[in-house]
Amino acid sequence: MAKLKVIGRDKLGTRAARRLREQDLVPGIIYGHGQPTEPVCVPRHDIELAIQHGERLISADLDNKEANFLIKDVQYDYLGHSILHVDLTRVRLDERVQVTVPIELRGTPVGVDAEDGVLAKLLQELKLECLVTSIPEEIRASVAQLHVNESLRVSDLELPEGVKVLDDPDMVVASVTIVAEEEVVPAAEAPEAGAEPEVIGEKGEPAPGDEEEQQKS
Repeated sequence: MAKLKVIGRDKLGTRAARRLREQDLVPGIIYGHGQPTEPVCVPRHDIELAIQHGERLISADLDNKEANFLIKDVQYDYLGHSILHVDLTRVRLDERVQVTVPIELRGTPVGVDAEDGVLAKLLQELKLECLVTSIPEEIRASVAQLHVNESLRVSDLELPEGVKVLDDPDMVVASVTIVAEEEVVPAAEAPEAGAEPEVIGEKGEPAPGDEEEQQKS
C-alpha cells in the first residue's frame, strides 16, 4: 500500500489550483463515510508513482493522522499526460468497494492464426465489487481458444477469490469474426459513342396525338 503526504488547502478556484500545480502539487478532494468534503493536495511525484504501480489503496498522513483512502478518480490534461486533479474516498480496510478494472486479453486466437479471422475487443473495463485490500490491478483473459464466430463473455472470465462482477454476464468481451470484403458494383454501362437517344415517333411509331390527327383528316 502506497503512502502519501496529503496537505489540506484553504484556497479554491482555478487560480489557486494553477499555483499548486506550479509547485508540483496536485489539487484534490477527500470525501466519503458521511464526513464533510475536504479540499487537499498531494505531491505530484508521489501520486504519479502510485498510479504507475497500479496502486488503488493508499495510506495517507493528513494533519498528522494516519488514514486510508481509495484513489477513486484521476483527471488528466487533454493530452492525457499530466494529472490535474485527484479524488480520494475514505475507506476502512475491512469494507467492500465498487471499482472499475481494465481487461487485458492474452494470446492469439485460433480464429486469427489459422482461420483468417479478426479479433475485436468490445469491453475495455469490468465493474467489480471486492474488499478494498483485494482490488486486482487488471483482469486477464485468454482468447487463444477462440475460433471464428466465437466470443468471450463476462461469464467466461476467471476472477480472483472474493471478487464479484457487477456487469451483465452475457456482455461480450471479445469476439473473432471474418471481415467481409466489399463487393464492387459495376457502374451502369454508358451509351456507345455517337449513339443518339431514341425519339418518340421514330422507327414508324406514331407520336402521341398523331393517330388522332390522322383520324380527323
